[in-house]
Amino acid sequence: MNAQVLPCDRQEIGSLFLFEKLSGEQLGRLCAEGRVERFEPGPVYTEGDPATCFYVMIEGTVVLSRRVGGDDIEVTRTSQRGVYSGAMQAYLGDRVPQTYNNSMRVTEPTRFFVLPAESFADVMREWFPMAAHLLEGLFFGTRNTQRAIGQRERLLALGSLSAGLTHELNNPAAAAVRATATLRERVGRMRHKLSLIAQGTYSREALASLIEIQERTAERVAKAPVLSPLEAADREDGISDWLEDHGVSEGWRIAPTFVQAGLDTQWLEQVAVTVDEEILPGAVGWLNYTVETELLMDEINDSTTRISHLVDAAKQYAQLDRAPYRDVDVHELLDSTLLMLSGKIGPQMRLVKEYDRSLPQVPAYPAELNQVWTNLVDNAVQAIGGADGEGTLTVRTAREGDRLLVEFRDTGPGVPEEIRGRIFDPFFTTKPVGQGTGLGLDISWRIVVNKHHGSLEVESVPGDTRFRVLLPLTAPDAGTDARTEDGSSTSEESS
Repeated sequence: MNAQVLPCDRQEIGSLFLFEKLSGEQLGRLCAEGRVERFEPGPVYTEGDPATCFYVMIEGTVVLSRRVGGDDIEVTRTSQRGVYSGAMQAYLGDRVPQTYNNSMRVTEPTRFFVLPAESFADVMREWFPMAAHLLEGLFFGTRNTQRAIGQRERLLALGSLSAGLTHELNNPAAAAVRATATLRERVGRMRHKLSLIAQGTYSREALASLIEIQERTAERVAKAPVLSPLEAADREDGISDWLEDHGVSEGWRIAPTFVQAGLDTQWLEQVAVTVDEEILPGAVGWLNYTVETELLMDEINDSTTRISHLVDAAKQYAQLDRAPYRDVDVHELLDSTLLMLSGKIGPQMRLVKEYDRSLPQVPAYPAELNQVWTNLVDNAVQAIGGADGEGTLTVRTAREGDRLLVEFRDTGPGVPEEIRGRIFDPFFTTKPVGQGTGLGLDISWRIVVNKHHGSLEVESVPGDTRFRVLLPLTAPDAGTDARTEDGSSTSEESS
């Protein structure tokens, strides 16, 4: 920092809009406790350093920037006399961390009125006690409100996810219960059919052939091909005709089951060649029970596997028994979130995954990233039209330089340009009263930018809105967080 101390002119200081209502005595105190400094082009102060001074520009040009990931992002550039920055919340004392929350540099020789933070705090409390109290109440009240509503929003999101998970679990669980009850009935009928066969005059060789066919049938069921509706209908007609021609009653009831199991008339011909003609109807009935039993067991297996996957997804989403900060595969986090939110994604909504599986793991807080994915997916679904909406949600991952990109793209109406700069502000929402707190994107921004030192951007035109999350591929240096533990800002950017 290259600064030259100059005389302080009360009249010049009083011409700045911030001090124009002060008395001569007050201006004298400012000049006595503060100073005028002239800075050559270069840095004035750096983000994260102790906030020791309050700066008011007299003439020149200032640039304010914030550290995002490994980059300095310019947020303000101005030549307006009287703009101010620095230790603007010194009057709050040690109740908040007193550090600079931005970096300031000048691009030409620039003069500032510089007031030590302690003096700024004193004059605020002495000259403007009511204003100081109001500002304190506004600062802490907003922060407490933000924290309370943030917790409420998390609870609402958890309730919504719990309801969706319960619904998703109920479907396979109910299917498994139904399949088990039907399986018990089929096994009972199979025992009855076995009793009838045993009481008949079938030879030992015929029974052995029937058992061998049963084994081959079970193998066919496990390898059943997937048929189109037209192919399945044609095969059902063929099997029904074959069964009728060979004296098997109600073949039209059996045919759909055989088709589902991957059986055809060629297989039936093999059965007819293997067993005697008089026992063919009984053999077909016996094999029908075998097929139904296998299909029901497959259904039970699919249902219980689905339940297991849902439980695994819930555990992955909640990050139970996991270290809070670790290297993670973002694709696992995305998949678990999308599965948890599948109840919100309507049947007319198309979900597209464009994953770059070659991407490395990144250091992150996985549970908090899942919260970001939840907020962004929920926003996209609402933009498309909710559960009844028709459109496409695309989730894409890619590498951009030394950062990993996660992009959420929707085909909704887009974010109007006039509000695009405000969507990450706390409490800003376009939803009707009671349907949104305006903290979802604010929370996401703080998690991505403050906690992971990444960036969260939005690009939007009608029919193509993209929220882009960029995360560093390596862990940032410790101590670079520019905000307090709860995410609230420790000072303002500029006037």
